[in-house]
Amino acid sequence: MSLHRGFKPTRVSLGRLAVLAVLLVLALPVIAQSYPDKPIRLIVPFPPGGGTDIFARLVGSKLSETLKWVVVVENRAGAGGNIGVDAVAKSPPDGYTMVIGQTSNLAINPTLYSALPYDPLKDLIPVVGIASAPLVVVVAATSPYRSLQDIVAAARAKPGEMMFASPGNGTVAHLAGERLQSVAGVKFQHVPYKGSAQALTDLMGGNVHLFMSSVTTALAQIKGGKLRAIAVTSARRLPELPSVPTVAESGYKGFEASTWFGLLVPKGTPAPIVTQLNREVNRILQRPEVRQTIASEGGEPLGGTPEQFSALLQSEYEIWKRAVKESGAKVD
Repeated sequence: MSLHRGFKPTRVSLGRLAVLAVLLVLALPVIAQSYPDKPIRLIVPFPPGGGTDIFARLVGSKLSETLKWVVVVENRAGAGGNIGVDAVAKSPPDGYTMVIGQTSNLAINPTLYSALPYDPLKDLIPVVGIASAPLVVVVAATSPYRSLQDIVAAARAKPGEMMFASPGNGTVAHLAGERLQSVAGVKFQHVPYKGSAQALTDLMGGNVHLFMSSVTTALAQIKGGKLRAIAVTSARRLPELPSVPTVAESGYKGFEASTWFGLLVPKGTPAPIVTQLNREVNRILQRPEVRQTIASEGGEPLGGTPEQFSALLQSEYEIWKRAVKESGAKVD
């Protein structure tokens, strides 16, 4: 009902509005108290086995274990993570569909893809950051390359012949690899995959020469002797890989890259539910065994408020927007 010119609110109408406002405020805690009363879908927009999947299952299992919530992790891979994120962005905003997003599909893809079906800054509500993790340059255990200098020398000797795998066009790994080529003055042949699992399989099988992976994804194979870690993209060496130098130590000062993971829900999700999810995930991230698991995967727990995660997303959006444009990468 619209207000027409000349309409003057009466004391009765103002009183009714005040009552409605009070009822709305009183109803908000009830929403949170009754939530959740059915299973929650936690969408992973990548295939099983990668860093996103690992952290999603960690959080989902702890929510189920500590709160007795029913959290169903569902892998919805495709289009660089866009299919899964878009499915959540278009889901009912009731708190029963969430997504584990990360740098690629939230901060990179909006610039990389000419027609993205969702806007991560407008269609989703950041709930909480979960973890961040650097990348690691890896080769097969049988590879002749034992240092970044070996790889660069081989690439210079045979320009464009060394095959560099990534989990997909425009991923953090792809763009970090492009940046490495730029600072080293070499050219690799980029081989994009639909996720990390097949890329690692082909790397270990000798079908590609190197892969810049999240530490979380590659750590088990490194420790199992199937992969050789050449360099990490963090500012300092990692406790889990103390003998592996940083890219900066390997001759490229200032080189640093990482990927981060966080929980988001559709725009319009009630604020009490967002607050409750944030609170419970923060509690989980403070548990010693969870922090140890994240550290053992080469990551660092994040946590914090929705506003802090939102600020990180917006900052990273601008950083990777420039990186995509400088690389010339584009997916139609």
